[in-house]
Amino acid sequence: MFSSLAFSVPLLLAGLQATVVGAVAPISAVGNKFFYENGTQFYIKGIAYQLTPSDPLIDTAQCKRDIARMSELGTNAIRVYHVDPHGDHKGCMSALADAGIYLFVDLDTFDTQIEQTKPHWNQTQFDHFKAVLDEFQKFDNTAGVLVGNEVLTTADGSAAAPYVLAAARDIKAYRNKKGYREIPVGYSAADIADLRPMLQNYMACAKDASDRLDFYSLNAYEWCGSSSYEKSGYNILQKNATHYPIPIFFSETGCNQPSPRTFEDQAAIFGGHMSDTWSGSIIYEWIEETNDYGLISYGPSVDAATATASSIEDGFTRKGTPTPVSPDFHNLKSQWATLNPTGVALSAYRKSASSLTGIECPASTSGGWEIDPSSPLPTLGQTYTKGPQSTGTASKNKDSKVDTSGSPSASATKEGAAHAVTVGSPATERLLAGSLVLSGLLGVVALWL
Repeated sequence: MFSSLAFSVPLLLAGLQATVVGAVAPISAVGNKFFYENGTQFYIKGIAYQLTPSDPLIDTAQCKRDIARMSELGTNAIRVYHVDPHGDHKGCMSALADAGIYLFVDLDTFDTQIEQTKPHWNQTQFDHFKAVLDEFQKFDNTAGVLVGNEVLTTADGSAAAPYVLAAARDIKAYRNKKGYREIPVGYSAADIADLRPMLQNYMACAKDASDRLDFYSLNAYEWCGSSSYEKSGYNILQKNATHYPIPIFFSETGCNQPSPRTFEDQAAIFGGHMSDTWSGSIIYEWIEETNDYGLISYGPSVDAATATASSIEDGFTRKGTPTPVSPDFHNLKSQWATLNPTGVALSAYRKSASSLTGIECPASTSGGWEIDPSSPLPTLGQTYTKGPQSTGTASKNKDSKVDTSGSPSASATKEGAAHAVTVGSPATERLLAGSLVLSGLLGVVALWL
């Protein structure tokens, strides 16, 4: 009995770490779909929200002002690229939960991201990834975490893919060891035509679930202006995602040339063409900056060299009253207002989810996708070394420092235009945390000690 208590106490303590923030139920990934706890399918209507380069989720007052506008749009999720795991996020996460908004958060920073050039996965990176997970697993409205954003950006970047999966494998193992709820772990990919669908399939083809992603997402800017399902290439994206065994969604979308943005692609994503396969989209981005992708402005741009106000970074005010960028804000609001797919109930879906068959791993091809699907994933501390047959091997990384020479990129194909932006750099079991459980646990701990 003592050993049983000793085992259960840390698990209960881990469960009690979850912070109660508003009346929001966790999201879980089942098969290739997301579900609310009540069994209703969850479709993402999200916004990329890197309001400040370091961490937009520590200013509660500003969060509340922005959340009011997000709710007006019909937003139910945000994506944040960089956070400080040591910051106080309770206020913003609670305000988001009260509005029914979930968070997808990236685990890396510019200093800890996995690099396409000489990819590696080391303890420094892992420790930072763990710290972010430790912080945000506390909140029921954390819908998912991402181990990378556009790590592979060129046709010859396939060698980095196993390192992305290695990070996902280790974070999932850490999550489970700590007794955290099964927050889905995924990756956000650049839309590189030469890597489709190999990268997508590679990330989900392993027989062992611990060696594959929990979800896959795509930064795609192919549908521009008054395009169409076929002209934009969305029909190809749909074809590649049909029968995909894990959830897939757009982690960035919203082409801005020609302007204004009309967001006509949302009707395809949430309509009959794609809603049975795709789990929604995240629009890039919240704040208006030099790249003209913003839905909200806090004032005109200023000279970054002479600006002195603390609310101004990179020449743009990042605090105050959020003012909609017209007509883009209202165009998105109008699109989302009419798009409400019901999806499938979890009770009706479980049987088909359990019968989902794995997809075939892409074969290695010289000069193309150069990953041997039978090769094991890198272990912690390994760095890629190109082998004589161009298949790549892994060697121990003797230097614990991370190469920070790389810069972030968000490249994707459009209809006749190149997209380049600077990134401002949501089956769960809820444990009862009521007074009866807490008092009982304290009693058990007292006896155990």
